[in-house]
Amino acid sequence: MNATFKRYLTVTKPGIIFGNLVSVAGGFLLAAKGHVEPMLMIATLVGLSLVVASGCAINNCIDSDIDRKMQRTQTRVTVTGEMSLTAAFFHGLFLGVLGFAILVIYTNMTAVFFAAFGYIIYVGLYSLYMKRNSVYGTLVGSLSGAVPPVVGYCAVSGQFDTAAAILLVMFSLWQMPHSYAIAIFRFKDYEAANIPVLPVAKGVAKAKQHIVLYIAVFALVVLLLPLSGYTGIGFMAVACTTSLWWLFMALRGYRRDINIEGWARQVFGFSILNIIALSIAMSVDYHEPIKHDFCFQSLQFACKAFLTLQSA
Repeated sequence: MNATFKRYLTVTKPGIIFGNLVSVAGGFLLAAKGHVEPMLMIATLVGLSLVVASGCAINNCIDSDIDRKMQRTQTRVTVTGEMSLTAAFFHGLFLGVLGFAILVIYTNMTAVFFAAFGYIIYVGLYSLYMKRNSVYGTLVGSLSGAVPPVVGYCAVSGQFDTAAAILLVMFSLWQMPHSYAIAIFRFKDYEAANIPVLPVAKGVAKAKQHIVLYIAVFALVVLLLPLSGYTGIGFMAVACTTSLWWLFMALRGYRRDINIEGWARQVFGFSILNIIALSIAMSVDYHEPIKHDFCFQSLQFACKAFLTLQSA
C-alpha cells in the first residue's frame, strides 16, 4: 500500500503542488483583506491543488519519451515502468475532474475560467507542442505557471481586476528567469532531449541577458501592487529587497571568473525564496486599492516589455 501510494503521489510532482499552494494562498489572502471564509479558502486550495496534480500527472505521460533522455527525470515512475502510462493518465484525469468539481461548487466562474485556462495551456499547448518545438515554449508555459495566484484572488473577488492582472504579469515574468536558470544548469539534459529552450537554442549568453532583463522588469511590476494601493509599505520593503538582490545576483553572471552552473543554481534557488517572500508579504500587508490611470498604463507597458524581451 505504501509503495502504491508513493507512486500515485510522486507522479503528481508534489514539489510543484506545494509551490503553487503558496501562491494561491497569497492571491486569496490579498483579495480577502483579513475577511477569510475558511471553507472557501480550503476549497480553493484543495481544488486547485488537484487540478495542478492532474496536469503534472498527464504531463508525465506526455513527456515519458523525453524524460528517458534527461538525467534528472530518468527515475520518474512513468519512465522506470513502476507506473503504466494508462494508470498515470486516468489518475490525472480523475484528479482533474475532482479538482474542477470542487472549484465549480465552492468558488465562482472567474476562478474556474482561469484554472481551466492554465490547465489547457500547460497540458495542451505547452506539453503537447510548444515545449518540444519552439523556443517560445517557456513564454507560453509561464502563463500557466502564473495562474494559481490569480485563481486564489478571483475565488474571493469574483472578478479579474487590476490586482489580478498585476499578479498574472508579475508571476509570468518571474517564471522566465526561474525557468532559464534551470535550463542553464540542466543544459546537457535539455540538449540530450532536443528541447529548444533558450540556452540550448540561442546560447547561454543570450539566456543570461534575458534573465537580467526579465528580473529588472519583474522588479518594476511587483511595485505596482503597493503603488496602486493593494499592498502597503511592508510589502514594498520586501519587494525592493528581494527583487533587487535577485537582480544583483543575476548581474554576477557577467563576472569572468563565475561558475555558470553554480550561478544558475543560485539564481534558481533565490527565485523560489523571492516568490515565497512576496506571497507571504501580500498575504499580510493588504490595503484598499487606489483607482487611477497610472496602474493601467504601467501594466500595459509591462506587458509590452514582456513580449519585447522574448522576441529580442
